[in-house]
Amino acid sequence: MILERSFAAANQSDQANVVRTLSLAFQDDPALSWIMPAAERRKARLPALFDILFKSDLRTGMILKASAHEACSLWRAPGKADTGIRELVKSALPMLQIFGTGIGRGIAISNALDAHHPKGFPFWYLHFVGVQPDWQGKGWGGAIIREGLARTAADGVPSYLETATPQNVPLYLRLGFEIVEEWDVPGGGPHFWSMLRPANANVTV
Repeated sequence: MILERSFAAANQSDQANVVRTLSLAFQDDPALSWIMPAAERRKARLPALFDILFKSDLRTGMILKASAHEACSLWRAPGKADTGIRELVKSALPMLQIFGTGIGRGIAISNALDAHHPKGFPFWYLHFVGVQPDWQGKGWGGAIIREGLARTAADGVPSYLETATPQNVPLYLRLGFEIVEEWDVPGGGPHFWSMLRPANANVTV
């Protein structure tokens, strides 16, 4: 039996469910684990982090959800990828409360991400994509990314992402992304792959 998947743009009413999905999906993320090494603290703080990111990305881009929130993705529109000064100021205190003593590591990652974003041309930024643990390995991640690519295709611009999870790189390659750079966060931080997908690239999954 072929599993039917349906996706839609999320709105404010989806916030709690999207935040829950992403919080579960990113429990063991290398970057967030470096910022907040204590697993229980990380588990407790991730919902507050994704609350902030949901509000920001809903305002500056597009959030997609599966029908029962099995998977979610956060996209930032062209020209909105970097963390702006206004956003930094607005989120400074909440981020300090979330990251605690890891705030310096959080800033290091944020600065490194912005520094490695493509320059000189517009692009859609796949900021976060997550699948609930019970649904991982069943095609949901690739499916919701393809949905996002289809929705942004009319703009005719590349799509960009970065990942610190090596197991995800082959999926992104199959979706038409190409590795453009590998780098490490200064101060002993995680290794990242920067990946760019040309407009109208081929998909092999």
